[in-house]
Amino acid sequence: MQNKDDKDIINDDISENISPEPVEEDVINAEETEITDGEDFTDDYEENYEEYSSPKPERHYAEEYDEPERDVPRKRKKKKKKRKRSRLPGIIILTTFIFAVSVCLALVIIAFGRDMLGIGKSENTHLIVIPEGATTEEISILLKDEGIIKSPECFQLFSRLRKSDSLYIAGEHFVRPNMAYETIINELTSIDEEKEQETIEVTFPEGSTLFESAQILEENGICSADDFIFYFNSGGLGFEFENRLPTDATLKFYRMEGYLFPDTYFFYENMSPEQVCQKIYLNFDNKMTDERYARMERLGLSLDQLITFASIVQKEAANTDTMTLVASVFWNRLRNADTFPLLQSDPTSNYAEFVKSKMDVYDKTVVDAYDTYVGPGLPPGAICNPGIEAIDAVLEAFESNYFYFIANIYTGQTYFSETLEEHYGYQEMVEGQVDEYIASSIEAEREAENNEET
Repeated sequence: MQNKDDKDIINDDISENISPEPVEEDVINAEETEITDGEDFTDDYEENYEEYSSPKPERHYAEEYDEPERDVPRKRKKKKKKRKRSRLPGIIILTTFIFAVSVCLALVIIAFGRDMLGIGKSENTHLIVIPEGATTEEISILLKDEGIIKSPECFQLFSRLRKSDSLYIAGEHFVRPNMAYETIINELTSIDEEKEQETIEVTFPEGSTLFESAQILEENGICSADDFIFYFNSGGLGFEFENRLPTDATLKFYRMEGYLFPDTYFFYENMSPEQVCQKIYLNFDNKMTDERYARMERLGLSLDQLITFASIVQKEAANTDTMTLVASVFWNRLRNADTFPLLQSDPTSNYAEFVKSKMDVYDKTVVDAYDTYVGPGLPPGAICNPGIEAIDAVLEAFESNYFYFIANIYTGQTYFSETLEEHYGYQEMVEGQVDEYIASSIEAEREAENNEET
């Protein structure tokens, strides 16, 4: 029997001492690796010197023999102390916010206070017409639209506190933006001594000039003619149509000629010229509706051109029935300026002579600009105050082939022509009619004188 070598003895000891429990594969492999030949171990050691020489992690007993691990006490992390945040930025923001709100409230209160007291506002008089049965809310909106107040809600509150909601009087009232709410309410809820006076009825005929209208006012004891012309030409009364007027009026003789709408008005004796102008401006503003403005713009006319054009038609037409055709003649000439550079309207020459007679210092440029036998196109301004029929005749822009017309001022008959030869024929005929009319009138006067003598 062969003696067991050292390796066999070691293996037998291991087999006897180790329990039959399954051993992890890693442990068996490790043991097999350790029990090798000397040569194999040496070769492996040399090849893997670094691996064998490096420190091995310690194996726990529990890992090798499946014993439960012992709880190893862990180091507790120290909790970081939270730094206290500074309250200063929040206090600054809150303070700034409160200050800004206070400033805004102060500005609002000041603005409402100035509006309520009428501080720093316009002194121009405005004509306010309160409809029958109008509420305080409707009246406050009307006042805001006219530029009298800025806050209808504030006015309504003031009126309610003053217990004036049921006291407003329908009709015409004159107020100013620089009036305090108290004064405005007093004006709208009371009857002035002036309103208790007897009204004076005044009618401005179609085609009358601004100078002639001023004379009518003075003759009726309403206001001075010169004062009226000054205030009427000054304008700036806050009406919508004023915003459409040209800023350059250097060639105009009367800046607002044409805007005194011919109509019947009711005034009072010794009335303020500014109040008279307010009533006339209001009437013109009401007549110029949105439809008329829209038509005017489609035709490429400014408001000043429309009124100037209409004033020529007003003076040239013998009656309202012929205004449309008269306007068509001037439309044709304006649209064919190369062939007809001049409108050649006799009433414009007459107005140019009137302008010349009223000038303190003669200005040939202005006079020639009004005379359409000298200056091209429309005059710089109206030559009279046209009625609504003349304005609508221009806006109709009726299309015709006429370039000439002549009217018999005694019979009211107007003759229209397409050619100059035809026009000369009608002109000769009308002149003969006029001569006959004058001759017959002279004969009638003689017969009347003879009858008186006998």
